[in-house]
Amino acid sequence: MFLGTHSPRLDEKGRIILPAKFREELAGGLVLTRGQERCIYVFSEQEFARVHEQIREAPISNKQARDYIRVFLSGASDEVPDKQGRVTIPPALREYAGLGRELAVIGAGTRAEIWDAQAWNTYLAEKETSFAETDNPIAGIL
Repeated sequence: MFLGTHSPRLDEKGRIILPAKFREELAGGLVLTRGQERCIYVFSEQEFARVHEQIREAPISNKQARDYIRVFLSGASDEVPDKQGRVTIPPALREYAGLGRELAVIGAGTRAEIWDAQAWNTYLAEKETSFAETDNPIAGIL
């Protein structure tokens, strides 16, 4: 499970060092792809396969499903971390997420997310109040 918030930097070659807590789960390979709210989703290979199976079940006759699948999969990039735990983020994904040098890598349970640090701080500031005021958060999700 991916948990916590980490603050790596993007190097001049477009690489990040994965948080130490995430490396074992991602050592065999990972998939980076476009996420909602202009972040990058980071899945282990196994979790990406599970997610892919779920979206494959959507009917091909559903235009919204086709559109989502196209955007989600066309931006996907499978990567293997190097011995130092570094992963290159492809230029198209860096541009999509508006990544600068300072990043926030957050754990989101079954995936990690890579955010531009300023974008993450803005998002968090906007959402923390409604989070704190939610009466029954699980009822709204499930």
